[in-house]
Amino acid sequence: MYLGLDLGTSGVKALLIDAEQTVIGSGHASLDVSRPHPGWSEQDPSHWIRACEEAVAELKASHPSQLAAVKGIGLSGQMHGATLLDSADKVLRPCILWNDTRSHAEAATLDADPRFRQLTGNIVFPGFTAPKLAWVKNNEPAVFAKVAKVLLPKDFLRLWLSGEHISEMSDSAGTSWLDVGKRHWSADLLAATSLDEKQMPSLVEGTEKAGALRSELASKWGMQAGIPIAGGAGDNAASACGMGTVGAGHAFVSLGTSGVLFAANASYLPNPASAVHTFCHALPNTWHQMGVILSATDSLNWLAEITGKGAGELTAELGDTLKVPSGVSFLPYLSGERTPYNDSAIRGAFTGLAHESSRAVLTQAVLEGVAFAFRDSLEALAKAGTTLTRVTAIGGGSRSRYWLKAIATALGLPVDIPADGDFGAAFGAARLGLIAATGADPLSICTAPTTDATIEPDAALGGVYADAYQRYRALYPAIKVATA
Repeated sequence: MYLGLDLGTSGVKALLIDAEQTVIGSGHASLDVSRPHPGWSEQDPSHWIRACEEAVAELKASHPSQLAAVKGIGLSGQMHGATLLDSADKVLRPCILWNDTRSHAEAATLDADPRFRQLTGNIVFPGFTAPKLAWVKNNEPAVFAKVAKVLLPKDFLRLWLSGEHISEMSDSAGTSWLDVGKRHWSADLLAATSLDEKQMPSLVEGTEKAGALRSELASKWGMQAGIPIAGGAGDNAASACGMGTVGAGHAFVSLGTSGVLFAANASYLPNPASAVHTFCHALPNTWHQMGVILSATDSLNWLAEITGKGAGELTAELGDTLKVPSGVSFLPYLSGERTPYNDSAIRGAFTGLAHESSRAVLTQAVLEGVAFAFRDSLEALAKAGTTLTRVTAIGGGSRSRYWLKAIATALGLPVDIPADGDFGAAFGAARLGLIAATGADPLSICTAPTTDATIEPDAALGGVYADAYQRYRALYPAIKVATA
């Protein structure tokens, strides 16, 4: 058996698989986010330990003998969080999370230093780790003076599990301190935030052994002491391992609260100017790129709340046949946009409204607007040298066949729908635990799920969709000026 532990923002999931990668059972425990000031988002790291204990306890209650057979553990977690420890490994302050925006000024200052984009391949976003440490130095100097180690959230769990300060490439690539092409910490970038490599965890690949389970926890959980813990991965890279999105040209489109177009790469292909994330993958000598939409299903949920209809009711009104764009355009920038603009101030808009613009027309425009936002990400990936031939759809929004047809037609790519199953970050983490424990070939383990169906682009509407996308693209500069 192999155990995957995924530390998300809203909870911890423990997933157990066997040697054939069949899911045996799972446990879950919830987490809350503290927001003491506008734009702040924090968690107490002790709550992560409590949630992990609860999730494993639930799994032990239902599968005690299988848990006793665990031979490897993998970790996944929310990225970018700044977990600050003193010389005795005591937490100095609540962890500043990925969606915390307090360090926007520090991020802009670091991003203006050309070394950051040159070495990391990314814009320095406020959500990344380095600007958070700059903020702590500027606003909490007494805390900053005591910082002996900076750990990412899942790696704080590793410290508790194993007593080791270790991270891996995919998660560390989101700190703004990693030389992403060379896969090691940059002394220059650390020095730019008044830190050095002694304050960072050591680095391994996600498939390598990175610590072993402490005997105290092993005894409590009915497991063997010394079980190897894999390096693991940041949440998106772990999900990609679960989806089998690890080879060059493999990609998935995630229709969740936010949207992600994720592509695996066999080489380092940065394109920071278009706000594409370029990170190390969890597998050696592999990288990945992500285009990020901040409001994907959130856009449809917003319309559902406004109209008093459920999201499923709204999409059902459109039927199954893809419609010609009506001339109404929707920009899904309800909370700003990441790719390709990196614009936190921009806000959404409908244009082209007329008396005959019904609720169904607005729903259609919302689905098309999100599809065109994914097209923006596809264009940004193409500029960085990534060519895709198909994508796999995951996330709650992928239940709408109409939406998938719109996305396939907007991208000009077939969209595969996987057969039912759990292919998320916890599953990817368990796969990494299996690889670290057995030395198995990562490509033979991180395979893609069976495809249940494929949605092809609607060739008859390709031209009018291309025209509608150009209208969509032309709107951003005008809206940006209006909100400046």
